[in-house]
Amino acid sequence: MRTKNNIGIWVISASMALTITACKSLKMNPKIENKYTPEAYQSSKDSTNSADIKWKTFFHDQYLVALIDTALKNNQELNITIQEIAVAQSEVRARKGEFLPSAGVKVGAGVEKVGEYTRNGAVEKNLPIRDGKAFPDPLGDLQLGLNASWEVDIWRKLRNARDAASSRYLGTIEGKNFMVTNLVAEISESYYELMALDNKLEILKQNLEIQKNALEIVKLQKIAGEVTELAVKKFEAEVYKNQSHLFYLQQQIIEAENRINYLVGRFPQPVLRNSATFQQMVPDTIYNGIPSQLLQNRPDIRQAELDLAASKLDIKVARANFYPSLRITAGVGYQAFNVKYLITSPQSLLYNIAGDLVAPLINRNALKAKYASANAKQIQAVYKYEQTILNAYIEVTNRVTKVQNLKNSYELKQKQVDAMNQSITISTNLFKSAKADYMEVLMTQRDAIEAKFDLIEIKQEQLSNMVSVYQALGGGWR
Repeated sequence: MRTKNNIGIWVISASMALTITACKSLKMNPKIENKYTPEAYQSSKDSTNSADIKWKTFFHDQYLVALIDTALKNNQELNITIQEIAVAQSEVRARKGEFLPSAGVKVGAGVEKVGEYTRNGAVEKNLPIRDGKAFPDPLGDLQLGLNASWEVDIWRKLRNARDAASSRYLGTIEGKNFMVTNLVAEISESYYELMALDNKLEILKQNLEIQKNALEIVKLQKIAGEVTELAVKKFEAEVYKNQSHLFYLQQQIIEAENRINYLVGRFPQPVLRNSATFQQMVPDTIYNGIPSQLLQNRPDIRQAELDLAASKLDIKVARANFYPSLRITAGVGYQAFNVKYLITSPQSLLYNIAGDLVAPLINRNALKAKYASANAKQIQAVYKYEQTILNAYIEVTNRVTKVQNLKNSYELKQKQVDAMNQSITISTNLFKSAKADYMEVLMTQRDAIEAKFDLIEIKQEQLSNMVSVYQALGGGWR
């Protein structure tokens, strides 16, 4: 007996020694994440940040606010992401369940007929008669009891796996928040694009009226012999060209409306808006704050940070797989060959308790591979975290500098449009008095339309960039 105990102790000691040796031989390549961000954007250290403003306060257009509010309820992609959060939450619950003891009820019934010339058969032949009757043949087996098992989390393997799942669950919430910021920005930019198209359509219609009037003047001048048929055809061609462009703009408006309808999660229908105020809209002043605020305001950075924390815990779980695991099992219940003896105590009562200490000895290569994979994924998560911070800073820098450049561009383009409007009046009057060629009138009208379209596009880009800066700073999800 002592020899058996010594052998058991020797086996456990040897397995522990091999396990510790294997763990010491593991190589780690730790990569410390770099959270560095520049101190300021363009030397401004004002910590006031527009990202703290809720989107309902940031946007003033009631139609746009209604669209965003509907999209946050009905957008299918966002709802799919919300279900991913539910999946991640279930994973956390599953990991918590592994950490806690498990118990179950066991009810069983069976029958067994053993051969007479077997060890069990020979034993049954010598069994005493009970209550005047021999044991039945075949022999029944009825069981009723409770079983429980528990893996003792000595090395925090199960708790680390639970915490990793919790970090990933929180990461999915940040992923949802990041999708909300993108959805808010996408609807806003599409809405401003739709208003810009409406204004282009209105300008084109107004210009068509001017061109039709000019065409009538040219026809009268041809009758009077002041111009040739060529001038008439040139003006007619210009009218047809712009009439054709009307249908192109109308199609763009339909597609822009349906893009918004898709984001809002509804079938095609008119999008309510007041495009008459578009050219009077002025982009709000955006306060950039300081770069370090991106770490708290940007959901994608917060998600990358949580994924990094989970990957660090995954390494600890993979490392703990090399250590012995202790599992305790226990059971209590009744067992008998006949129903009337099943709940007889203490004769039919049975119970057991055991502890198993298991250490990996042979399959260490598979465990090493899992550990190496977890280590590589952790390093990958570090680079992704750093990349996300860098991308966020560059996005803000690009869009902040774009604000002033667009403002300067709009002011100069407005001066060009004003000059072109005056040129149209001047060229038309000169043409009527035969002091200007018809081509001068046509070219002036073409240049005026292009300048007005450019002005609208710059206004649209100004408003869209305002939203982009708000999004880049981490606003829109609160």
